[in-house]
Amino acid sequence: MEVFRFKAGRIPLLVSMPHAGTHVPDDIAARMTPEAQALPDTDWHLEELYDFLDELGASSIAATHSRYVIDLNRDPAGKPLYPGARNTELCPTTTFAESAIYREGEAPDAAEVEQRRRLWWQPYHDKLAATLEALRGEFGQVLLWDAHSIRSRVPRFFAGQLPDLNLGTGDGVTAQAALLQAVAEAASEATYSQVINERFKGGYITRHYGQPDQGIQAIQLELSWATYMEEEAPFRFLPEKAQRIRPVLCRMMKAAIAALPR
Repeated sequence: MEVFRFKAGRIPLLVSMPHAGTHVPDDIAARMTPEAQALPDTDWHLEELYDFLDELGASSIAATHSRYVIDLNRDPAGKPLYPGARNTELCPTTTFAESAIYREGEAPDAAEVEQRRRLWWQPYHDKLAATLEALRGEFGQVLLWDAHSIRSRVPRFFAGQLPDLNLGTGDGVTAQAALLQAVAEAASEATYSQVINERFKGGYITRHYGQPDQGIQAIQLELSWATYMEEEAPFRFLPEKAQRIRPVLCRMMKAAIAALPR
């Protein structure tokens, strides 16, 4: 099975969806708990939600394999994303609800984690890096938009209800302030709540690739499930809600592209 789905665009924008995948190889799925086999922490339906990307002209890359197989938004060396927090690993062993992903004694050892990194993490990042380099070479500047979504309430990571739109630039390191301001202003035209660089400041992808002084701007958007889908199994896509949030997402991206340095 392919490691990712890629579409080439025609503007300086690459949209990454590292947690959109749902495939789990049979040998791994057989070792997982029934709860984990339901893949509750997937960034559900993102490719359907962002169905305007082709018309916009953006390049896109989306994972095919579940984040339970390998988390493409974690440091390959296993460094924690948020030191001191209740992080999940490169090959997660617990769900966001802190239930075991694997049956007793079935979690991957270090050798298996390394094998998964080579098989699935590395190809995604090789394509991501090559596409950014090609777009930067063509346009001089490029925007990496790392697209994520999450249940609106996850006590493991944050108290209370998450705002609708959670923008992160590594505390201002991965994108220029004027670009982030343009995105925030575009989002504020709608009725959705938003925050910047709070609980979700940007994961490994945003922080690793975002280098504004080298012509690569990177923004992570963590979108609340409440804006476009059901938050309980079977996690159905809600077209009427999605139709309301889509124009906001598109407007935010257009504002970011317009704000790229010339």
